[in-house]
Amino acid sequence: MSATVANVEVWSGKDRGDENFPVGSALISARVRPHVHAFYAFARNADDIADSPTLSPEDKVARLDTMEAVLLGDRADGSPSATRLRADLAETGVTARHSLDLLIAFRRDATKLRYDSWDELLDYCRYSAMPVGRHVLDLHGEGRQAWEASDALCAALQVLNHVQDCARDLADLDRCYLPRDMMARHGATLDDVRGPAATAGLRRVFDELLSQCDILNRTAPFLPRRTRDRWLRVETAVIVGLSRRLAARLRRGDPIAARVKLRKTDAVASVLYALRYLP
Repeated sequence: MSATVANVEVWSGKDRGDENFPVGSALISARVRPHVHAFYAFARNADDIADSPTLSPEDKVARLDTMEAVLLGDRADGSPSATRLRADLAETGVTARHSLDLLIAFRRDATKLRYDSWDELLDYCRYSAMPVGRHVLDLHGEGRQAWEASDALCAALQVLNHVQDCARDLADLDRCYLPRDMMARHGATLDDVRGPAATAGLRRVFDELLSQCDILNRTAPFLPRRTRDRWLRVETAVIVGLSRRLAARLRRGDPIAARVKLRKTDAVASVLYALRYLP
């Protein structure tokens, strides 16, 4: 990629319909919402680069490097979302560390196609998902007392997304987040992921991953309990509910045969669950 490219950002084909949880929804304070959107736009554009089916790994990394340079002020232009976020960080005083951590994950996506173990996958979530929750908490002036629960919720949502999209990730990007050791332990192969429906072995892989998500989802409810901001407390409680309900749907559904999605009834039930945190 030429260093003179005016805008390194690309669209991968994803949209908000591919997200599992609300990002800067009307539930949170109008004061904070534009700052959440600035961070989300940066994350979305970096993710789109990493998930582009046409860019080479080298080009992806170069574009992500440009986003980092713009974010840090080492380069004047080349990434509109990084320019916007740089100004936003200066206004809010939130650290750039969370945004830089995301870029670590997206560079990994550009070059790493397989994961050997649950621990390796969780380390990926440390950079791909956990910084999102930490950034939003920082924007609201929340302390680190909520980080552990936020990290658990964000990691659960990330892994659930990996299970949802495993067939598409492999078909479009030759990328598979399903840990190799789990696949081997349950007698599953990549050919199973390419098939029309989940095999018995692949189903056991999904169930083991979902059991790990259940563990994370048992820690996640401490997030709204430890959040001081009233409306952020409600929003995080909604997301906790959505995470649990998506995990349950994936237990019953087959993400190989068709993408398992949340339904309107899941959203309604999650909002009702969250109302207990309103006072």
